[in-house]
Amino acid sequence: MNPIHKITGNRLLQLLPKTRKARIVSAGAVFLSLCAFGAVGVAPIATDPADVPVKQVAQALELPNLADQIAALQQDEQQFIHEERIRRGDSLGSLFTRLGVDDADAQKFVRTDKLARRLLSLKTGKRIQAETDENGLLLSLRATVTEGKDGDAKTITVARKGEQFVANEAPAKLERRVEMRSREITSSLYSATDSNVDGGSIPDSVVGDIIEMFSTNIDFRSDLKRGDRFSVVYETFWLDGELVKTGRILAGEFVNRGVSYQSVWYEDPATKQGGYYTLDGKALKKAFLKSPLEFSRISSGFSMRVHPISGKWKAHKGVDYAAATGTPIRAAGDGTVDFSGNGNGYGNMIVLKHWANYSTAYAHMSRIAPGMRKGAKVSQGQVIGYVGSTGWSTGAHLHYEFRVGGEAKDPNKFKSLAQQPLSPAELTRFRMAAADMNHRFSLLAPGGSAMAAR
Repeated sequence: MNPIHKITGNRLLQLLPKTRKARIVSAGAVFLSLCAFGAVGVAPIATDPADVPVKQVAQALELPNLADQIAALQQDEQQFIHEERIRRGDSLGSLFTRLGVDDADAQKFVRTDKLARRLLSLKTGKRIQAETDENGLLLSLRATVTEGKDGDAKTITVARKGEQFVANEAPAKLERRVEMRSREITSSLYSATDSNVDGGSIPDSVVGDIIEMFSTNIDFRSDLKRGDRFSVVYETFWLDGELVKTGRILAGEFVNRGVSYQSVWYEDPATKQGGYYTLDGKALKKAFLKSPLEFSRISSGFSMRVHPISGKWKAHKGVDYAAATGTPIRAAGDGTVDFSGNGNGYGNMIVLKHWANYSTAYAHMSRIAPGMRKGAKVSQGQVIGYVGSTGWSTGAHLHYEFRVGGEAKDPNKFKSLAQQPLSPAELTRFRMAAADMNHRFSLLAPGGSAMAAR
């Protein structure tokens, strides 16, 4: 009779296989071995061994189902799913470590493949999901990326195919929501949008759209004052409860110095082209922006003045906007480039030709934006150059001229020029959309229904 060796719990753990799958298979094999010898009879406790009745039992147990399950475990790989959020300062190595990925080939593929490499541009807080086997080899990697302000959201997947990896992308299935926010300006526009008074801050992309939407009526650098108020209705798109991107502003209202400006997005169902209109159907987008700079202050208006270099008293046929060197300059209206280059005293200069006999000139630029060659088409708000102090200039600023028939005019006298209005048929469809948005404004306004009464 062989002596019985005592195995402690720690020793038993050391003898067990290392991987989870191997441990399951080994345990099952032991169980089957016991079953193959049959069942063991258990006798009641007695004080005298001679009094214990002995009955041998030998019975073969058939357990085909358990055997099949163990065989299946031997063939199937164990798979694990991990999800993490991108942290500030993350590298691919640190991210893979948190995801439980121990796979040098996978790291190399993500770094070198053109499509997979886009996963490296994920912003802080974005989610990424990895599927691995029991040894940490990557089986798949998945995340949703959005490129640019209005870019489509794509789900990028990296998957193992044998010993190789492949990457593919597909449109993300996003949930669309419509959100409403209202704010009062107490110090600045951005401080108002950052507050969480009604459940959340307003994304910077939406703030930029608000500025663009009302910039034909409001100079957001000089016209805002404490007590101004705005409301906005806009789209957001979500994936698995996470905000992926913001969409279009559907409606907005800005009360500036007691004057209310309202707009509603309307899109022609046939052409899919749209724009913003007032609640009575007039095009909100004017032919020309009130200011070619987003944020600036007027340093010299359209008037007589002493020329800063010649010292002579002469008419100043334009508006000077003092701004830091490099500040983007926007096209005041849709048009084509009529001149781009050095204009002597004007320095680096661009002249845009618009509809009818209107044109605009932008002078003293530090540099002209790429693509601004003669004949190039530009759209209202497009960056055409950057503020500088070239030519006859004593400091960084933009010299802006509004010309009619080639002669400089005061731009403030032409700020009411508007685009073509809606047709009668379009106006009927527009009014249905405007009524819904006007109701939303009434809910956001102080007093609940004050907006609807106006």
